[in-house]
Amino acid sequence: MCALNLSRPMQPDFLIKLVILLPLLGAAFNGLVGLFAPAHRKNEGLIGIVATLMVAIPFVITAYLFAGFHGEAIVVDAFTWMKAGDLTVNFAYRIDQLSLLMTLIVTGVGGLIHLYSTGYMHGDDGYWRFFAYLNLFIFMMLNLVLGNNLVVLFLGWEGVGLCSYLLIGFWYKDLKNSAAANKAFIMNRIGDFAFLMAMFILFRELGSLDFDAVLAGGPGMDQSWINWTVFLLFIGATGKSAQIPLFTWLPDAMAGPTPVSALIHAATMVAAGVYLTVRIFPFLTADAMATIAFIGGFTAIYAATIAITQNDIKKVLAYSTVSQLGYMIMAIGTGAYVAGFFHLVTHAMFKGALFLASGSVIHAMHHSLHHLKDHETDPQDMRNMGGLKAKMPITFAVFMITTAAISGIPLFSGFLSKDAILAGTWAYAANVHDGWLAHMHLAWILPVFGFGAAAITAFYMFRLIFMTFYGEPKQPNIFKHIKESPKAMTIPLIVLALFSMFFIFTLPSVNPFS
Repeated sequence: MCALNLSRPMQPDFLIKLVILLPLLGAAFNGLVGLFAPAHRKNEGLIGIVATLMVAIPFVITAYLFAGFHGEAIVVDAFTWMKAGDLTVNFAYRIDQLSLLMTLIVTGVGGLIHLYSTGYMHGDDGYWRFFAYLNLFIFMMLNLVLGNNLVVLFLGWEGVGLCSYLLIGFWYKDLKNSAAANKAFIMNRIGDFAFLMAMFILFRELGSLDFDAVLAGGPGMDQSWINWTVFLLFIGATGKSAQIPLFTWLPDAMAGPTPVSALIHAATMVAAGVYLTVRIFPFLTADAMATIAFIGGFTAIYAATIAITQNDIKKVLAYSTVSQLGYMIMAIGTGAYVAGFFHLVTHAMFKGALFLASGSVIHAMHHSLHHLKDHETDPQDMRNMGGLKAKMPITFAVFMITTAAISGIPLFSGFLSKDAILAGTWAYAANVHDGWLAHMHLAWILPVFGFGAAAITAFYMFRLIFMTFYGEPKQPNIFKHIKESPKAMTIPLIVLALFSMFFIFTLPSVNPFS
């Protein structure tokens, strides 16, 4: 493992600024050159290489920083952003284990999805625009996870909402896509308004929005203001991480290209609410934890039951994402925040792979339907599939591995994180004495939510597998022209499937949770 001397302040300062700026440069290059030089729009090779490198290089830098990190948070001040009266906000970034882990996920999974997209989006008229939006999204997400204060975090929070709107409605000529983008944007504004209100309260009470000041001074605030602050911040997290009642935008967001679903709605943006809740965990009161645990648990089992009824391959995975995010939120509410964050990491790998593998299937269906000049058949409806195991062996193998992972089967990553969450719900139910769940003797409902959602997850995922890959082809004419996806798409699938295996997260040199 590389040794990094973080006592030299200029080194992490320069590296973290590079991590932040490279995706912005990629977005500016592809966006502006494509806008003012139409000939560049057809240069898919250059566009794809630039966009992918602008995410892959930050991943390597972050891995280098993480390898030499020794546990003490470092703050990198870029410049004073705003100053008015008593309010001073610095554009500052925080290097600690939580932010570095999130940055590894954003850039690592993001880099693989960029590579995958070079094959998936081949031939699309908006190819240049798509990669400009993806790079801009990564830039905003990095501000969200690395920001040292709530204002910089909120800048990234709003930025990923904007990029999500642009990417969900990417094929804007279809009015359904535009409606889905509008729904996601508007529903997220509800949570964002609550987030703003929480920041106003915190600044009035503490005079600062830096995380160190908030977490140190928060416990000294009046109890009623603590409850209001946590309540408002959690509404923000509920909107971004699609928890009840602000979850209905996420399934509709599947209207965007599949790489968007994998990046934004499986591995990164929807994890922002979980990240925020972990970041403010020391701020949580017993009643707040009980509320968070109940909402997360109810979301987990409710969304899982909806997934059973879906026939659109991406809609199954969308409701599955809502359910798994509920698992993470429930874990934080029970005090098992490490287990919840661990599940965020494992979920990013196996759910990212599941979405990309579904994209591989849809890509193959599209090509077959295009060959047949069939514009009526839905390429995402599992009732039009069947028997694809013989035609798409790599995609099938990835689906099997990642389905085993999300189902919590031993020897796969999901077993480790889900087992830790379920153990946390048992411990909470057995030992909790504070909070309204304990006072109403309802803490036992959390293990019921957890184990129930786990069983239902296994059912709907293997239903997807059998409908898509087993049995006789439902549409023999379509089946004849199905073929495996190109290497640019299958290589990211294989890498993410590998990181869905048990042994990766049992290596102390790789797994920070071991």
